[in-house]
Amino acid sequence: MLKAWFNPSHIAAGFIAVLVGYTSSAVIIFQAAEAAGASPQEISSWLWALGIGMAATSIGLSLRFRAPVLIAWSTPGGALLATGLPGFSLNEAIGVFLFNAALITLCGLLGWFDRIMRLVPASLAGAMLAGVLLPFGLNLFGALQEQTLLVGLMLACYLAGKLIFPRYVIPVTLLVGVLVAALAGQLHLEQLNWSLAQPVWTMPALSVQALLGVGIPLFIVTMASQNVPGMAVLRANGYQLPASPLMTTTGITGLLLAPFGGYTFNLAAISAAICAGKDADPDPSQRFRASAWGGFFYLLTGLFGATVASLFAAFPQALVMAIAGLALLGTIGNALATALHDESQREAAFLTFLVTASGLALWGIGSAFWGLLLGLLVLRLPRR
Repeated sequence: MLKAWFNPSHIAAGFIAVLVGYTSSAVIIFQAAEAAGASPQEISSWLWALGIGMAATSIGLSLRFRAPVLIAWSTPGGALLATGLPGFSLNEAIGVFLFNAALITLCGLLGWFDRIMRLVPASLAGAMLAGVLLPFGLNLFGALQEQTLLVGLMLACYLAGKLIFPRYVIPVTLLVGVLVAALAGQLHLEQLNWSLAQPVWTMPALSVQALLGVGIPLFIVTMASQNVPGMAVLRANGYQLPASPLMTTTGITGLLLAPFGGYTFNLAAISAAICAGKDADPDPSQRFRASAWGGFFYLLTGLFGATVASLFAAFPQALVMAIAGLALLGTIGNALATALHDESQREAAFLTFLVTASGLALWGIGSAFWGLLLGLLVLRLPRR
């Protein structure tokens, strides 16, 4: 029985899933934490909370359902925080995390998952997501102007990798960027700090503006861009799991770890496919071990969150902006395609996209809320 847990394909799938998740979006978490005014110690605590929470839920749910349930942070949610939290205090940011976790928990306990997703059409959710992520795509080309050689080689690697090794394109592109930066003397490895992360408690504060402008959009983005496709990945691979216990577990985990920086926990989508596919194990009944190994590697990254934070702090800013933009290009494109697919909802979706991308803030409430509100109003206007 013990030997079955050391299947190389299970270990490799779990490791690759975590590697892809971290290399493609950890920089976005740092940007979100910095936008909230977090100190280096508090950023380390965020990584500790996220790693511990994802480890516990991935291992626990995989063993409970004997299915490859991999839990992740919300990359689009992190991008939303990076653009929406400036102007709010760290305590108000923690209040947003608790609010989001409470909504997810209610969805699980009351079985509202499908019902809430029907209230916000996929076109508007996609438009809001695309508007939130657009600055990251634009920053990629701003970084290209500032560091043409570094970012240009990363962009070339990304375009070639999409054809040759699409599953590993982001880790390989990051590696190329690190090598180029090292050869140019742009890595600041003297900042590397080998130490265990220390959790830091932050007292939450509730702000109506933060809850409306950041909390509600964070909840919708997390549900629409993470939990919905995450359930689709599981069901496409033959795992017919109930949504309610998964939502409840991730929501309660968020309530417990939000004061330490665990901003959201949700089903993984892209990285989950690595553990749920045939490459992890030809036998579907054994693939849960791959996601359990993923949980183990999450645990390591959480415990050494301070080291992970100092490693990314050693990278030049252009590299950070480039890898964040490249990692989100596919998500931006898919979100726009979803937003504009239905011709009857196209105008409402496009207005949602424009308002969200504009950065409009009224009465302290951010643009994502106003974009979604305007889109919903336009959808309900009588038409001739």
